[in-house]
Amino acid sequence: MSKEIWRPGNMLYPLPSVLVTVADDEGNDNVLTVAWTGTVCSDPAMVYVSVRPSRYSHHMIKETGEFVINLTTEELAYATDYCGVKSGKNEDKFKNASLTKEPAKYVKAPLIKESPVNIECRVTDVVPCGSHDMFVAKVLCVHADKKYMD
Repeated sequence: MSKEIWRPGNMLYPLPSVLVTVADDEGNDNVLTVAWTGTVCSDPAMVYVSVRPSRYSHHMIKETGEFVINLTTEELAYATDYCGVKSGKNEDKFKNASLTKEPAKYVKAPLIKESPVNIECRVTDVVPCGSHDMFVAKVLCVHADKKYMD
């Protein structure tokens, strides 16, 4: 087998794309698509999302220390793509992507009603990683659509 040497890079594809919802202390909210996310620990349940500091949502997570991971489905493919290429600084992505906000139980950020699973998170650590900051968070609550529970 012949192999090439490439510069260092992330070759862990495909990555799960999720819709992350956030809010700031003034009540503004946003939804963004994040591919760099995953499990950190199972007990206690902990996850992470990595977001560029230049992104509109970054300051909201940093300010409140909260976010919601909303899992996607095939039906949410358009919204997931849309929320990854548009900025919430310039438009209401919930409205434009036809996403319905629902109140969370523990955090200020809204849940996405159309998502089958919503994971409420509170940040425990911020790790500057270069191009992105990794927000490590404790899972506070999971909302799961009953139709997926058997």
